[in-house]
This record gives sequence, structure tokens and C-alpha cells, in this order.
Amino acid sequence: MSYFIDRRPNARNKSAVNRQRFLQRYRSHIKRAVEESVNRRSITDMERGEKVSIPAKDISEPSFQHGPGGRRTVVSPGNKDFAEGDRLRRPGGGGGGQGGGDGQAGNQGEGMDEFVFSLSREEFLDFVFDGLELPHLERKQLQVLEETRPVRAGISKEGVPARINIVRSMREAQARRIGMRAPLKRALREAQEALESEERKDPVLRNPARIGELKSEIERLEKRIESIPFLDTYDLRYNHLTHQPMPSNQAVMFCIMDVSGSMTQAHKDIGKRFFLLLYLFLERNYEKVELVFVRHHTVAKEVDEEEFFYSRETGGTIVSSALTLVNSIIEARYAPEQWNLYVAQASDGDNWDDDSSTCLELLDESLMRKLQYFTYVEITPHAHQALWEAYDTVRAAYPERFAMQQIVQAEDIYPVFRELFRQRAQS
Repeated sequence: MSYFIDRRPNARNKSAVNRQRFLQRYRSHIKRAVEESVNRRSITDMERGEKVSIPAKDISEPSFQHGPGGRRTVVSPGNKDFAEGDRLRRPGGGGGGQGGGDGQAGNQGEGMDEFVFSLSREEFLDFVFDGLELPHLERKQLQVLEETRPVRAGISKEGVPARINIVRSMREAQARRIGMRAPLKRALREAQEALESEERKDPVLRNPARIGELKSEIERLEKRIESIPFLDTYDLRYNHLTHQPMPSNQAVMFCIMDVSGSMTQAHKDIGKRFFLLLYLFLERNYEKVELVFVRHHTVAKEVDEEEFFYSRETGGTIVSSALTLVNSIIEARYAPEQWNLYVAQASDGDNWDDDSSTCLELLDESLMRKLQYFTYVEITPHAHQALWEAYDTVRAAYPERFAMQQIVQAEDIYPVFRELFRQRAQS
């Protein structure tokens, strides 16, 4: 039996295996601390690690000590405050001058020592996205197999020079030379033996004509053997490539933001945190993730990240302009057969009344057939408006690929995100 000991170095000389055991053992404490950290973090420092504190009493190990054993009789002096069977209260800290703190002692509360340790970026994100999944991701990989990659599939007699297989070509050339030279060498050997036999005869019995014929035949055979090419085009062999279907490993995320006058900077900050969580989540599932920022009021426009989050416009709101622009960008740059398409929209719910029906038509007849997932967050404490009602119809038609939630304040971002991307029960 062989034993393998993992001695990979880690912080403070702790092994990676022991660290994973520790993270697994106190998973509930760490997860609660991570959720609190997500709610209080700023937008720019989402990807760094985190210091997590755990109450020291929760990581203490039980200890056993040997008591005196047997029955004992103890005589204690009497008192005025207690009778037999009474429970003694725990004395308050600091009253006798033995506590470690400064000032006067309180009569309430319980002291708590904390054990603090650091989570790396990957460990922090593992807890942030624990229990989450990308809906419809597996279905895309199993059913939509339009994207292919070239893989080797043996040897072919036809191909381009860049794919020539030198070893196989030389092997074929060697086999051809052996096959073509064999009868010629056999005939040459027979002619040489006949010539030697004729020359060994007595000069009187030699046949000069026969000797001349044999020499001519030997010369002819030697020239034929020498004329056989070392490498012929018939010998060339090429690596044969075939196109094998493969799951798509690239995604594009469309961020749609309402920048009309009703959207305050606080609303945009909430939307930015939600978009950032979604981007980090997609980045963990795909090798390549591209971002497309679309802002709109009455007119939609593709912009960079800076203008997307910090510009502000005035005027009305027409959401269908943004959906139309996203659809045109998909048709021009992101073929659904090659890209996994995700749309995240943040708005305060305001929209021109006659435009909500247009949004419903765009989603139902065009966009939802191309997208992997569409998420809509409404950042408002007020009642839902016409846009929410139109989107609710889409959600009923596409329950697996369309989700919507309401966000009132920044503390709601992470719970709403977890609800939108929670793991669904496997059917």
C-alpha cells in the first residue's frame, strides 16, 4: 500500500488540504460573513479577498479532564442569600479588578473572542456564488452544437502542404521503393549469376554474344533501379482533420440601463453592483466573456462603461429602443450558434405606456429565441408599472430563461441575485 502526503505550501505553513477541511467545517459561518461583506463592499473592490471572523467559541475543541472521582462530602459555611438547590449567577466581568478591559463593567452582554483569517479571491468568489447556476447553460451545451473545432482523424492521401505527415510519407516511399526494386534486383541477380557462369567457362566454349547480351541486360537493370525516385507524389500522406462539434465556451453580456431623468445616481450604483455580480458569475462559467453596454432614454446608444454608469439624460423613456439595438448588435456581431447570449436590464420601471406592448412583441418574437437568459431588475420602492406587467407575460411564456425581481435598496442586491440564479431542481 502506498501513501501520498500533500505538502503543498500555503499561508502560515498550513497545507492546502487542511485549509479546505477548515473551510468546509465552518462553511455556514464563512458564508454568512461573505454575504455581509458583499452588501457593504464598494463596486471597485468586489474581486479581492476578504478577512472573515468566526467566534472563537465555535472553533474550540471539547476537552476531557479526570475528576477526583468517588463520593465526597463538603462542609460549606452558611449564608443569607442562597438555599439548597439555588443556582448561582455568573459574576459580572471586571467587578473584582481581574478583567482585562478599561472602565466600568456592564451588567449585560457576553464577551466574544474572534478568530480572524483571510480568504483568497477564488475562495471568496466560491462562497459568493455557492449554490448558484446559469439557467439553460447545460441545455445550450448539449443541444446547440453548431460550433466545431478541427481534430485529427487519421491519415489522408490528399491535403495541403502544411498538414503533411513526414514520417508516414517516408514510410510509404520506403515501401514503394522496396516493392518496385524487388523484381528488378531479382532479375539483376539472375543476370549477374548467368554472366559469371558464362565467364567461368573454357574460352573455347564461351559465347561472346551471350556475354554481351547479359552485360547489356545488367546495365539496363541497374539504370532502372537507379531511376526509381526516392520520393514520389504518390507517397505523400497528410494529417486528416475533421470538424468535431463542441460546446460554446464564450458568452456576451448585454447591460441595459435606463438613464432618463428619473434614474438617480443611487439607482445606477445599485444597477452597477448587480451587473458586476453577473459579470463575475459569467466569467467563472466561460473562458471568454464580452460586455456590451447599452444606455437609453427615448433613444438607445451603445457606449463604454464610464458613460454607461455616470452619464445622465433628461426626458422620457422608451425601452423598446434598447431592445431593438441589442437585437441588431446580435445579428451583426454575435451569432447565437457561436455565443451564449445574456441580457441584464436595470430600470426604475418607467416607460411610455404605448411602448410596453412593443417590448413584449420584440422579446416574444425575436430576442428570447436567441438568448440564454434575460434578467430584469426594477429599482424602485413603488408599485409596478406597465413595463413590469409586459415582462411578467414574457416570464410566463419563458419561465426557464426569463427572470425579474424588484430591488428597493443596496442590501437587496445580493439576495435578489441569488434568487435569480439559484439552482433549479433537475427534471
